[in-house]
Amino acid sequence: MARAHIEEPAPQARLSDGTIARIVPSRFVSGFELDVDGTPQSHVDLDDPTHLHFEYVARMGAVIDRLRMPGQPLSAVHLGAGALTLPRYIEATRPGSRQQVIELEQALVDLVRENLPLPRGAQVRMRIGDARAGLDRLPPALIGNADLLVSDVFAGSQTPAHLTTVEFYRAAARVLAPDGVLLVNVADGSGLAFARRQVATVREVFGHVIVLAEVQLFKGRRFGNLVIAASSSPLPTEWLPRLMASGPHPAKVAQGAELDEFVRGARVATDADSTPSPKPAASVFER
Repeated sequence: MARAHIEEPAPQARLSDGTIARIVPSRFVSGFELDVDGTPQSHVDLDDPTHLHFEYVARMGAVIDRLRMPGQPLSAVHLGAGALTLPRYIEATRPGSRQQVIELEQALVDLVRENLPLPRGAQVRMRIGDARAGLDRLPPALIGNADLLVSDVFAGSQTPAHLTTVEFYRAAARVLAPDGVLLVNVADGSGLAFARRQVATVREVFGHVIVLAEVQLFKGRRFGNLVIAASSSPLPTEWLPRLMASGPHPAKVAQGAELDEFVRGARVATDADSTPSPKPAASVFER
């Protein structure tokens, strides 16, 4: 009599808000996904850390590739750990980079480290705590000198309100070098009211801002992710339109007058009146 095949349960951990984080094999490509209560948070391919499966992460990677000279180590700060996709990418493409990751959930960090270990020798320092409060506890030598700061924080499927305000972005700006770059993952749906407000808020702090996203998403026709890139120095954008048009999915770069129109009428978010990002419908993640 044939013995029934029993699948091993997915590694999981209960987070402080009661949600369950799981690491599951990707159903679509090689590698694994970090899932928190049904929301895919990250994708990691241990055999190829340069494989950036999620579209918005690939767009962040395209910007990171243009920082400094190719292959030059970076000093980077990541707000939100996920499965450490971008720290792995930076370590693979820019060996010797020094990276700090601030994550609220110790259980999540332990789950990822045990089941999706970082490469040996990777200089990635993990700090447990609130992302915004953690900016004030970074090493003094890093303040004003970071090449990159990535804000990609989600509690479940929403970005907490206190990480969307002008006060937060001012704190982020203090960490960056004069030509350092901020990357923000913004999730929004029909009408893009939240995204417009976020762009307006970032522009209140940084003199140079661009937005990268799929063409149809810019039209506010579906839920998805936009990437804001911002700096106090000019961003090298001449290469981006062709790169974005080549994929993943036809995408575009909004800047200048187009962004002026995009944010027209949008209020800057402050600590007094901010809101979390909108919660997506469950159907968004049915693939």
